[in-house]
Amino acid sequence: MTTRKTKNAATIELSTIQQISLHERHGKARDLFTIWFGANIMLLTVVTGALAVTVFGLPFFHALVALIAGNLIGGVFMALHSAQGPQLGVPQMVQTRGQFGSYGSLLVVLLVVVMYLGFFASNLVLGGQALHGLYAPVTTNQGILMVGVLGVVATVFGYRLTHAYTRVMSYLSGAVLLLAYIWTLFVHGLPADFLLKNQATVPGVLGTISIAALWQLAYAPYVSDYSRYMPADTGARAAFWASYWGCCLGSILPMILGVVIGLSVTQGDVVAGLIEMTGSIGVFVVAVFSFGIAATNAMNLYCGTLSALTVGQTLVPKWSPRAVSRLLMAGMLFAISLTLALLGQHDFMVNYTNFILLLLYVLVPWTAINLVDYYLVAHGTYNVASFFRRDGGIYGYVNWTAVNCYILGILVQIPFMSTALYTGPVAKAMNGADISWLVGLTVVSPIYYFAYRRSGHQRQLACAAANASLVNQGGVR
Repeated sequence: MTTRKTKNAATIELSTIQQISLHERHGKARDLFTIWFGANIMLLTVVTGALAVTVFGLPFFHALVALIAGNLIGGVFMALHSAQGPQLGVPQMVQTRGQFGSYGSLLVVLLVVVMYLGFFASNLVLGGQALHGLYAPVTTNQGILMVGVLGVVATVFGYRLTHAYTRVMSYLSGAVLLLAYIWTLFVHGLPADFLLKNQATVPGVLGTISIAALWQLAYAPYVSDYSRYMPADTGARAAFWASYWGCCLGSILPMILGVVIGLSVTQGDVVAGLIEMTGSIGVFVVAVFSFGIAATNAMNLYCGTLSALTVGQTLVPKWSPRAVSRLLMAGMLFAISLTLALLGQHDFMVNYTNFILLLLYVLVPWTAINLVDYYLVAHGTYNVASFFRRDGGIYGYVNWTAVNCYILGILVQIPFMSTALYTGPVAKAMNGADISWLVGLTVVSPIYYFAYRRSGHQRQLACAAANASLVNQGGVR
């Protein structure tokens, strides 16, 4: 029977990338709803929603449909990853060794660390600018530092404190979001030409869908980090739906607010527009949403730290990093993100848009390979002990099938890419429409499945034998 422990949220988490044993498991599926709902109601989500009308130039209803569609599509992949946590009890990037091999996984893990640094830096900039807007004597640089320190503190305490923080923010941020809608729509009011602004374009619609889908896909590399402590009997279905609706609703609602703000202000400053349109409660609204940034930043830094520790443990398999290692690594990653934030704050919107579009191209083939392998090849069964061996155990040093499919997944997207840095020939022919992520998913998923079906069967036989041996020796997965 699974033991559900209850501890204070301020208890420092001792584990890092190790498999969570059954007696340490705790929590319920509803905790996955609150962590993703609470973590998404923040300023960066509002700003991302505003991109639909400020960058992609869509009118209100087209922006609304595109954002909802993108989130609902991307949320499927995010939630499928979340459902893996209770089954395996390890961080997502450790589990990636089961597809790519011990050294082969480093290709993806290092890219994911870069992703965390980018999101952490983006949140630092936005949080610093918001604090400066709320209280002018606090400079943007000082605000960046303050928001960053909060993230480091939460990372030090780890899993429980982050869950508790986002649980509180689910209620607080949710109530404030509702209040912001009421004030914006009925007290301040919308401009007379609100529904007449902008013109719908195919590139704009596809670009907005892509941005919203990526918002969800960006959680894929670490979503199971926050479900790995869940009891093994939580169930994949319960974990899926709690994560799906928590993340989708928590993203869609503030993104729509961003659309409203973006169409209502003339200067394009979404944070300033939010303060203006919420009047006397504007300071309170932005303050609460800024606390939401701190919660999400803690999650980015926490998971970035686990991924960086995964790299270290791959190179030094005998090393089993614990809480002190997490603290030291978090400090190093914070220093890098702080530097990025201080240097890139003046071109924030341009840098942020380019960053998340580039992320799309490297995340899509990985998520396709991981999900096909987990659900269609391995059927959720892995030999976790092999994840922590230098030679990869039954998964080997490098799974060239996965690595080659991953590289192929990036290459096939190039003609369909549409960014400020590069636009592929097919995207140009489609007037800038970006469907690269759809192409990547469509190509990689079947190729990986058929290429690995036979060897995957052989691997499963080896996995069953290894797991049976572990049980006979008295081990508990």
